[in-house]
Formats: sequence, structure tokens, C-alpha cells
Amino acid sequence: MNLIKIFDTTLRDGEQSPGGSMNVEEKLQVARQLVRLGVDIIEAGFPIASPGDFEAVNRIAKEVKGVTIAALARARHADIERAAEAVKPAESGRIHTFLATSDIHLQYKLRLSRDQAYDAAIDAVKYARRFTDDVEFSAEDATRSDRDFLCRVTEAAISAGASTINIPDTVGYAIPQEFEELITYLFNKVPNIDKATISVHCHNDLGLAVANSLAAVLHGAGQVECTVNGIGERAGNASMEEIVMALKTRPKFFNADTRINTPEIYKTSRLVRKITGIVVQPNKAIVGANAFAHESGIHQDGFLKERSTYEIMEPASVGVPQSTLVLGKHSGRHAFKSRLVELGFNLTDEELNSAFDKFKHLCDQKKYVFDEDIETLVAEQVAKIPEVFSLLDLSVESGMNKTPTALVRLNVGDQTVELTQVGDGPVDAVYKAISAITGTKSTLAKFEVKSITGGTDALGEVIVALMEDGRSVRGNGSDTDIIVAAAKAYINALNKIAIRRRDMHQNIEGL
Repeated sequence: MNLIKIFDTTLRDGEQSPGGSMNVEEKLQVARQLVRLGVDIIEAGFPIASPGDFEAVNRIAKEVKGVTIAALARARHADIERAAEAVKPAESGRIHTFLATSDIHLQYKLRLSRDQAYDAAIDAVKYARRFTDDVEFSAEDATRSDRDFLCRVTEAAISAGASTINIPDTVGYAIPQEFEELITYLFNKVPNIDKATISVHCHNDLGLAVANSLAAVLHGAGQVECTVNGIGERAGNASMEEIVMALKTRPKFFNADTRINTPEIYKTSRLVRKITGIVVQPNKAIVGANAFAHESGIHQDGFLKERSTYEIMEPASVGVPQSTLVLGKHSGRHAFKSRLVELGFNLTDEELNSAFDKFKHLCDQKKYVFDEDIETLVAEQVAKIPEVFSLLDLSVESGMNKTPTALVRLNVGDQTVELTQVGDGPVDAVYKAISAITGTKSTLAKFEVKSITGGTDALGEVIVALMEDGRSVRGNGSDTDIIVAAAKAYINALNKIAIRRRDMHQNIEGL
């Protein structure tokens, strides 16, 4: 089993994400968590870039132990000196110097010939070795470089003292098959390549950063440079958590593993998201909100029977508390019943069928259905009383320059009655129509509205208290439409009054 080093560049390349800058204290906080995570190398920053970056690298080198601290430097003496000074307090310090080797960069950015670049690379590595034995050299834009020139520079950098050679796909241009061919070419053509660790640093411009990195591991790379949540320049870097869990989940295929303490992955992801403000997409592998969530009824049924049918890793293995069955319009009866049991409800088949129908109706009205929504639906089902009055239809017209008008259609016993009324507001109009249809003598003593869950599509609950003959009756109703919820609550209370009145008459007749 090959041990792959994880070179985490969240604090350097990751911080270069637009809007992802971190201050010194925030970098320290992330660095300490990266140690708990178990990364091998932390690239803490680019010291010559700014006084703040130098301070961050220097403080991390002083205060964060148990890991190699790397600092980035261009192939210039001033950069290398600044990097050396920054990492000097570290238990283990690395200078990471780089120079482009592609003709595109040499011609348009650096304005150097290949020979000049070759000499500069050797000089940079030799100069860095004056300060530390741990020197990494990166051939920027390696995947668009002439292969033979790349081999020549790689061999010279190793001879000059570089113990790690990084082969970056700087602009995310490579395809996995092409990238593995490049790594294989280097191993076959560079005679002293066994004297250094071959590293890869892949960008995600074509969405292939992780695939390219894993292809390189299969063909001899011993270090992967990556970031938490895959943040970084443009489309980002190879995602650390995806690299690590691919190796962990497919050990026989890769014959490789890392030192990463995987239960710390999710915690690290959340910390980086919180500090940088860079949102993790819900369907992001490993750490996205939906990574261990199942909504499809077919998937939920299979998952409940055997977890491995639809999950290839345990949530706890990356620090996620548990898988979730997201109840929505695609969910099946099995998952719905399972959630009810979790919530403490044990319904009869008839009650379950009725509650499931209401649940499906609610799913068509709102995007997210929460446990509180389900509890409200089932509570109504369990506490359901015989219906003397039932709501069939309701429509309301209201506005700033309109008189609120409500049309209400009720079942009253065996009859259907429809009535239109106006009121001071939409609820008042609805209540006047219901009152006229039912002939109630009660008065409204209390009207209370609350949101069961958050969001504009939240299920709203209305609680009313009606007074009749000196006695109070409570009614409640819920719906995504608060006017409908208000009507349901009023009718619920009126049904309780009607049932009480019927029971009293039966008792009198019994006497």
C-alpha cells in the first residue's frame, strides 16, 4: 500500500479564490484544524506577496507543530529569502519555488528562453537549499510544456537538490489519460527521478482536477496538492476530501492511502466554509449537504433495507453524523412510515394512508418538508374528530383598493353549501362566510398565527379559541396558505362545538 502525502494548499492557493481571503488569526485556526485532520504539508502562504502573508506563514511556523510548513517563492533570491525567513521557526520547513516551463508562459509572461528558464530553475533550487534540505520545485504549466524540456528541467532540479518535483496542471487543461501518460513519460525519461517525490497540483477548469490527480497516483505520484472543498483560483483545485475518500473507498484499485484522519473531514470543510464565506454546493461530493441524503422513494426503500445499496461509505467515516432521508414528493410510503416511527408516531394502516396522502399534497406545495411539518400533519390526523362541517373549497379576493371577498364551499352533513361574504380583511370575510353557513352563535376569542418552519413556503399554523355558552373551544389548522389554515382552524373548532352539542343532547335523551 503506497502512502500518498497530502500537501494542503488551502491557505495559499485556496485563499486566492475571489473573496476567499483570510486574516492571520483565521489562517491559524484553519492550520490547527489541518493538523487534526492529518495533512502532511501545509502550504501556509506566499510570504513576499504582502506583510500580512509573511506574518501568517511565520506565526503558523512558530505555533503549529507536528506538520511540515511550506512557503511559496518564485525563482528569485528575494522571494526565497523571504520564504526561508517565514518558515525558519517551523519544526519542519519547506521552501516551494516555482518557474513556468511552457513556451506560452516563457514567451508571453516571463520573456525567457528555454535555456534561461533552465538556468533560473537550477539557481533557485540551489539557493533554496542554502536555507533548508526540504525544497520543492514546481514546473508551472507543466501539462502544456514540451515534454523533453520538462524532463530536462526535472532532472536538473533533482540534481540541484529538490526532494519534491511538482507537475502542475496549472490551467486545468489536461485529460486524465493524457496526464497519466505525462507522469509515465517522466518516470521513464528522467534517470534520477527515484531521488525525489513526484507531486501533482491540478486545477479544475474542466472539472477534471480530482480525476487527473488520481490518474497520477496510479502511475507513481507520491504527493497530491489539494484544497479543502476544492477552493482556489478560477474553478478551484483538486478537492482534498474527494482525493482522500477515493483512495480510502477503493484501496484495492489504487493500492494507496493517506494519513488523513477522515472523521475530521466534515468539520474541516465547515470551518473553511465559515471563514472564507465560500458556499459548498449541496451536491458536492463527500461534504455537500446532499452527499448522504436520499429522497427518491426507490433509493429510500433500498437504503432502509440495506445501507450499502445506495451508499459507498459510512457518513461517520468523514464526520457526518448520519445519513438523512429527505422527505419530498419523490419519497415513498416506506420512508414516510420510517420517519413517523422516529418521530414517535405509530399509526394504523388507515391513518397512515390518510397522512401519506396529505403529505404528498403538501410536497406539491412546498420545496422542503421538515419534521415539524410532518408532526403537524400527523397530529391533525391522530386527533381528528368527526366532521359535521368540512371545507371543500375556498377563494379570496383582496388588495389595497379591493373590498376583501371570500367564497367558501362547505359540506354540512350531507349537503354542500356555498356562500360569498365580504369583510374587513380576507380572514374576516372567510370567517363571516363560515359563520353564516354553519349558523354558529360562537364568538372568536383568540386568533394566533405561527410559522411551523422557516421560509416563504413554510407550513403555517393557526390556532383559534371560540366562546359559546360561556365555554371555550380551541381549534387548529395548518396549510402553506395561511388563509386556508385559518379556515381549517375555525372549522375544527366548530366541529368540536357541534360534537359537544350532539353529545349533550344524547345524554339528555338518555336521562
